[in-house]
Amino acid sequence: MRDLHVPAGPGLPDGLVVPSAELVERFSRSPGPGGQSVNTTDSRVELEYDVGASGALTDTQRARALRRWPEGRVTVAASEHRSQHRNRVAARERLADLLRTALAPPPPPRRPTRPSRGSKERRLKAKKERASTKALRGRVRDRDR
Repeated sequence: MRDLHVPAGPGLPDGLVVPSAELVERFSRSPGPGGQSVNTTDSRVELEYDVGASGALTDTQRARALRRWPEGRVTVAASEHRSQHRNRVAARERLADLLRTALAPPPPPRRPTRPSRGSKERRLKAKKERASTKALRGRVRDRDR
């Protein structure tokens, strides 16, 4: 089994290499038509990765990953109707994608935007203001009398 190469992304400028010793793979096959296990039948592959105990991640990356997966473990499964090797490759790709998105820094906070000129929020705000000024006007007149 080879090491898992996570391609470079926003949180991983150089990418990431997870040693194969840190990955746990489980294989299971459904029986073929005659009862024997055939390579072309549905072969389920589960790939498990312990984020908390990984030596490949830095402290900040580990903290980000643990925020995403508080239990510390990530499990990915591939069970499409294809060979065990293809499901193994698919599980590794899914795990790499999950890690790349989890290790990316959070997006910068967006500034609150003003409502557009014809927006519903703006119309409702104007309606409330009109109602409150009408109520105030009525109270003022009552006091004058």
